[in-house]
Formats: sequence, structure tokens, C-alpha cells
Amino acid sequence: MDKAIVIRPVFQPGRRIIVVSDIHGNLPFFLALMDQLRLAPDDILILLGDMLEKGPDSLPLLRHLMALSKTHTLFPICGNCDGLVLRFFETDELDDRFFSSYLPRHPESTLRQMAREGGFDQYEDLPQLRQNLRAAFPQEWAWLKAMPTILETEHLLFVHGGVPSLDKMEELDRWGCMKNDNFLGQGRSFSKWVIVGHWPVTLYNPHIPSAAPIIAHEQKIVSIDGGCVLKADGQLNALILPSEESEDFSWTAWDGLPVATALDPQSASTESLNIRWGRSALELLEPGEELSLCRHLETGQKLYILNEYLRHGSEVLWCEDSTDYRLSVSPGDLLTVVRKTKAGFLCKKEGITGWYFGRLSDIMVEKREH
Repeated sequence: MDKAIVIRPVFQPGRRIIVVSDIHGNLPFFLALMDQLRLAPDDILILLGDMLEKGPDSLPLLRHLMALSKTHTLFPICGNCDGLVLRFFETDELDDRFFSSYLPRHPESTLRQMAREGGFDQYEDLPQLRQNLRAAFPQEWAWLKAMPTILETEHLLFVHGGVPSLDKMEELDRWGCMKNDNFLGQGRSFSKWVIVGHWPVTLYNPHIPSAAPIIAHEQKIVSIDGGCVLKADGQLNALILPSEESEDFSWTAWDGLPVATALDPQSASTESLNIRWGRSALELLEPGEELSLCRHLETGQKLYILNEYLRHGSEVLWCEDSTDYRLSVSPGDLLTVVRKTKAGFLCKKEGITGWYFGRLSDIMVEKREH
């Protein structure tokens, strides 16, 4: 991967900029989000990396984006997942260290999808697989190879993971720009807005799970990965700017969940826990029909976890991202319904996930921009 590839296009004033990150092969979410945004040829669409892998439709999504780039102004930026696909086409250096174990375990991967379409879905002979893919998918390979690492304009910088500074960016390690974990937590600040994906924003708050984009004004950083595909309640976020020089950020999202109207008020929790990836070890205290009482080992806090979110590892019980947060709700609020239980509803409001114990209407409505 070597050094970062930086491009510096000039955006004409007055053109709407739409930024989407971490689609992860979820073509239906992307199509629904573009329809919700009413994407037009005059818009500038920036795809902030990790378009591929983990979801079921990486190859169809890739082809849709390739076609879209011929009719719209589209800037795809390479993410670490996209970079891995490209690395397989380019070199055999990760065959033993990564692909020999990854490909057998991930039939949904872009490479396996390509191989199945070509009629050579095998992974025992990686050099032969590489040769077959290069011959069968030259246009896809070329499109991936052309993706930059960083896009910089007068007031904005777009990169999948993050950068240490705005100086000498062509000398930065390309992989380090794509896979830069916990970028907002590194204490960095910038003279222009740096917009990133990669690290799901739900990981940043230990108390309240929010998938809404984080706009950190003091740091001039915007983080927009909504956990699409990765989280049971994940969403595909779109950050919207009316023009390149504007700081009037807005956003909208698509999560594919039904929407209902709250009929009763509810106050927010004063104390709550957001159990996040990598910090989710549990002790089972009391099994239940739909939810089980557990102790979160890191904090010692007790809470009820959806049984379908519980996972039995080789050494420890853990769970998908879970919370005991109670949403702040007023009658008439629109809530997306994640799960319905006898005890109440796991819902989302403006990207925040939490429990609602009031009544919901049965009327489903369209999403709204924020």
C-alpha cells in the first residue's frame, strides 16, 4: 500500500456535498438512502471508504457505484476493507498471513462473490484464484486501484480512518490513514474540517448508544460511521453540506427499520450503560424468556440483555451491543422499532438506541432529515 494517495479537486460553490461512509456491501441501504436524499447529478457524492466486505452485496454494490460514477460526480475513497480486496489483486504478500484463513471463513467476501460468479470459487490455491480474478474482473480491479486515500479541498479533508496532521500527507503511510482506530479519542484538532468513517460512532459513548454523526466543533472533526451491517441497529449515515465552504452540517440516515409514533411520554435515564464491541463480557445471573439478567464484567453493572444478543464464546459469555438506556420521548415522537418484547420496545430516536415502555402507534411513516 505504501504512501497515501492525495487528490485535491476544486468544488464549485453551491454544489451540495453528500458524504457516506462504511456501506459494507449493503446495497439496499445505499439505494434507499440515495432515494431519501434525492441524489442529483449536480450533487457531489463522496464515499468515505469501506464500501465493500462484511455485507451480502459487495460485488453488486461495486458495480452500481462504477455505473453511478459515469452519470454523477462521485469520489470513492479507499477504506481498509476496500484496501484488502485491492491488496489481493495486487500482491500475494498477505496470502499466508491473512487471506488463507479469511477467505474460507467469509463466503460473503467480495473476492468469494467474484469467484462464484466466475465459476472458480476456490481458496486452496490463492495464486490461481488471483490469476482468475485478474483475468475475469479487470474493470473492477482498475476502479479499486484508482481510489485515493485522502481528498482535500480548501475547507475540508476526507479520509477513511484519520490523519495525524495536515502536513506532508503524501508521505503518510496509506494503511495508517485507512485503519486509524478511535480517531476522535486521540486528542487531535485541525485547521479545516476532517471528515472520517471507520470507527463506529456508537463506540465513543460508554453510557448512551448513538449512531448519529459526531460533529466535534473544537477539534474540527466529523465522524460518521453509523455501524451499518456491523450492528443489529446500525444505520447508514449521510452527512450533508450545502456547499464546500459551508459549516452548516446536517445529516440523514437509513436503517431499514419500521417507524411508529410514540403515544406516551417517557423521561430519559439518569444512569445507563452502553455495552460496546470488545468490552462486552458478561456473567449470566437470571435467564429469562426474552431477556436475561446479566452482569457486565467490566463495570459490574447489572442489566437485562436480549437473549438473541447473547453469544457464548469459548471462554466467556458476551453480547452484541446492548444498553439499558431509556429514551427521552414525547407523545408524537417518531421512533424506529429495533425489537418488540413483552416488557417494552427497543427503539431508536434520532440515531440514539434505547428502551421505550409506552405505547406505539401502528402507523409507519417516512424518515426525516436532521
